[in-house]
Amino acid sequence: MIKRQPASSFALLSISSLGLVLTLNACDSGHNENTATAGAAPVAGGASAHSGSSAGTGIGAAGAPSGAGAPSGAGAPSGAGAPSGAGAPSGTGGVVGASGSNAGTGGMPGSSGSAGNAGAPELGPLPPLVTSAPGAYWKTDTMPTESTATANVTVNDTVPAQKWDGMGAAFNEIGWNVLSTPEMQTKAIGLLFSARDGAAFAWGRIPIGASDYAISRYTLEDIAGADPAPDSTESNRPAADPELSMFSLDRDKLKLIPYIKAAQAVKADLRFWASPWTPPVWMKTGYKKNSGADTSANARKPSYYDGGSMKSDSALLQAYAQYYAKFVQAYQDLGIKIELVSPQNEPGYDQNYPSCLWDKATYASWIGKYLGPAMMPLGVKIMLGTLSNESTGKDADNAAAALADTAAKSYLTVIGAQWGMLDQSKLAALNSTLPVWASEHKCGNYPWCTAINDYCPSAYNSSQAPNDQAYAVESWGYIRDAITKVKVTAYNAWNMVLDKNGLGIDTTREWKQDALLVADSGKVTPTPAYYVFRHLSQYVVPGATVVGTTGGDAVAFKNPDGSLVAVMFNSGAANANYVVAFGAKKFQFAMPSNGWATVKYKP
Repeated sequence: MIKRQPASSFALLSISSLGLVLTLNACDSGHNENTATAGAAPVAGGASAHSGSSAGTGIGAAGAPSGAGAPSGAGAPSGAGAPSGAGAPSGTGGVVGASGSNAGTGGMPGSSGSAGNAGAPELGPLPPLVTSAPGAYWKTDTMPTESTATANVTVNDTVPAQKWDGMGAAFNEIGWNVLSTPEMQTKAIGLLFSARDGAAFAWGRIPIGASDYAISRYTLEDIAGADPAPDSTESNRPAADPELSMFSLDRDKLKLIPYIKAAQAVKADLRFWASPWTPPVWMKTGYKKNSGADTSANARKPSYYDGGSMKSDSALLQAYAQYYAKFVQAYQDLGIKIELVSPQNEPGYDQNYPSCLWDKATYASWIGKYLGPAMMPLGVKIMLGTLSNESTGKDADNAAAALADTAAKSYLTVIGAQWGMLDQSKLAALNSTLPVWASEHKCGNYPWCTAINDYCPSAYNSSQAPNDQAYAVESWGYIRDAITKVKVTAYNAWNMVLDKNGLGIDTTREWKQDALLVADSGKVTPTPAYYVFRHLSQYVVPGATVVGTTGGDAVAFKNPDGSLVAVMFNSGAANANYVVAFGAKKFQFAMPSNGWATVKYKP
């Protein structure tokens, strides 16, 4: 039997006992006119601010950096102005504690709560019910009702699992470059980082030098624009500079730092981690000579930035550690605090874009003797990752070597895994108790997919990045399995913004990758996958705990304020009487076909 109440009665119920937010999403080709307003000043209200205080073995909480305002000319969103606020640090360096701003996302209407440490102004409550479906995303004009019917999904908060450090995404030059007007920048940043109108991402990944979605190849320690075509003897490789006399952030200040600063202006407590795709080219030997798409073919445009192997001599590794230190300090001077660094992006892959191979002995030595000691005085922690290549002798071997090295292991605080290594069977062999982050989401539209199969949700679209329903469903599967099977404590998206083509700087393989937002013809459009991420990131607070569910296709969390969040996917027909149970409380709502729902309830 279903008990229905008028809206006014439900409002009273939500004030007294029900911190309920329902968010529902089904995805189509990526067109969406119901985009949020970015950069709006927070509305004062009753949501609680939250401070970080969670013990464990992961990343300790840290406050937002000062100086988070956007630089002049950066096209930063208006109305951001939230003061920086430090969350309470966890005493033993546990999972990330939530900081004062982004307070009480989705909290109870009318409950004042306790303030975070110097946090942003308190936000008013998010809508009790939000629904989305193709052509009707993020609707807030209906209410759920109490129910006594059998539940489709039951949340069990007596079965706690891992702590939750939050969701994030990567800053890349191309993303800011395609946001060609201040209006586009404002809209995109709000959709990604606003706690009221966006995904409220907790973490930003920063490339140290060029990623494969930089505008062109570079590191922070080379002559600007120097990318000579390699000769057979490598005699024209740029000369070594062990004194790091050429170190500069000038390139980053053109696109990357304005992008980051715009995000900080909307989310003052945004936290950062960083990884290089390649060290300065004079630190490597060799380069990628063949094609990543067809190993029997030559690379179309070889570069010293692409592939090659890290050298192993002590003086060079010491210089590289100082390169990291200079990077961390220079960003800190700009009000961007780097809390965590990775030794190398995908150390087992050489690609036709900036990349570098590491042998396991050098990798372990680099962490234990050079990188760790250089980062410790700066308060920066080390990620074991980002691990990607599951092939024998590749990233699993590098990780095992680092964990077997006493000095290296002492500096490691989290494992960062993606792609082939983000699989419980691959990570379990490491026998590590370190928490695991999903360091990079898969980007979809795979060039090697010629037909639909277990790995390929669709055939490659060579005309443009599809950013479609199939990718949204694929994304949900990755996120759900990473949380429930691999037990990750954080999940990071890849590109936040791309144009409709989705191309990076791979010179040999065309790969039109999906993103969270598409910038095209002066407009910014959220993709279906964006909403999949937002279902979790806007309502699940860093410092939450993953809890159990039964029935349906779901994941669930318990926030630090005691509120429970269930995120569900329905691949079947629409169900007007879908029921989710939180203990003895049950709530009914209309779940559309092929859609997602997020319900937040505070007992």
